[in-house]
Amino acid sequence: MSKIALVTGANRGLGRNTALSIARHGGDVIVAYRGNVAQAGEVVAEIEAMGRKAVALQLDVSKIASFPAFANTLRDSLREVWNSATFDHLINNAGHGEFAPISETTEAQFDGLFDVHVKGIFFLTQTLLPLIADGGRIVNFSTGLTRFTYSGFSAYAAAKGAVETLTRYMAKELGPRGIAVNTVAPGAIETDFGGGVVRDNPDLNAQFAGLTALGRVGLPDDIGPMVASLLSDSNRWVTAQRIEVSGGQAI
Repeated sequence: MSKIALVTGANRGLGRNTALSIARHGGDVIVAYRGNVAQAGEVVAEIEAMGRKAVALQLDVSKIASFPAFANTLRDSLREVWNSATFDHLINNAGHGEFAPISETTEAQFDGLFDVHVKGIFFLTQTLLPLIADGGRIVNFSTGLTRFTYSGFSAYAAAKGAVETLTRYMAKELGPRGIAVNTVAPGAIETDFGGGVVRDNPDLNAQFAGLTALGRVGLPDDIGPMVASLLSDSNRWVTAQRIEVSGGQAI
């Protein structure tokens, strides 16, 4: 049977590209989305056009109280679509950006980042552990900004730093089940993330391109295929790693 991956925030940006890349590699996908059901439906249609199976399920990773109900819906979908009690890969991609100097960052901005990027990942993974197959994979998204600094990204980078630490602990505790857990850390990418801050700001885009060994900022197609390859059996011995996919940014 094909491997089944659940990708959060899969209706747009890196999540969408990851979901489509997994399908191109022969996997089936659960497309989790927060609010844009039309976008999610388009991703499902593209995956099905490849001959793979897919479903779209609504999920807001900032609302931890909703996770048990989501798990029940997921359990039903696994049974109805795949005749399975488990899925194989959890890709914790969903997130947002808040960019401000330390002196101007509000408590609400700070809490929002940690609620989504840290608490959301922690408690969603915890809730879904009974549904993840032994020998499965978990991939958590981080950022190149945990390795180098750029003014205005302090709270966002701090949240992602917590994700990287959490990844190592997950790898340790889930290792006895054969579950590999890794962090993928993109550099600057041209998506609508943060209101398209890199894609739509030529000056910022050029600044990041100038910091990158390969001479440009990243594209979604630079990230999704790498995540899909990390889920393959060829990478079964990779766990507890932070894998930066940045084109050599700030080296």
